[in-house]
Amino acid sequence: MQHTNAHEKAVGEGTSYLSCFKGVDLRRTEVAMGAWICQNWCGSSFMGWSTYFLERAGLATSNAFTMTIGQYALGAVGTIVSWFLMTWIGRRKLYLSGLSIQTVILIIIGGLGFASRDSMGASWAIGALLLVYTAVYDATVGPVCYAIVAECSSTRLRAKTIVLARIVYNIAGIINFIKMPYFLNADERK
Repeated sequence: MQHTNAHEKAVGEGTSYLSCFKGVDLRRTEVAMGAWICQNWCGSSFMGWSTYFLERAGLATSNAFTMTIGQYALGAVGTIVSWFLMTWIGRRKLYLSGLSIQTVILIIIGGLGFASRDSMGASWAIGALLLVYTAVYDATVGPVCYAIVAECSSTRLRAKTIVLARIVYNIAGIINFIKMPYFLNADERK
């Protein structure tokens, strides 16, 4: 224990949180923070609010709940798939392609939102696309973000970089938590 404690002191000596914002470490800190902000703001909150979102899109409560259960199952499968995809495709390419695919899916979902609320076809299409979105998120951006954040920092500043990135993630989450109900209930404020 004494050896480990001495090693930790030696590794952390001469570093501060300010060191994360100097030179090459600034870029590493920016990448870690950006990866977690993107994970939070890529539309992933639709998964957390999915039952309510699907009800607002026009599905019956029982159908919305059933699709949400399927969504969680897809999330588990997607995470397992990500283990293999990270090895075959690579972290950066997987993360950026996941964000790109999610953007396209969200644009299509937004377009379907212009359909009449009585259109069951549009409601089911939104539900199906939300399931596809979940599978893509959980196979790409969701788990890959943790690998990127952990690997991009220098070894002597790793803990401090991760702490700073997580703080930014939490602030982004608070903003997301505040704005999401407004997005889901936009038509009621008119």
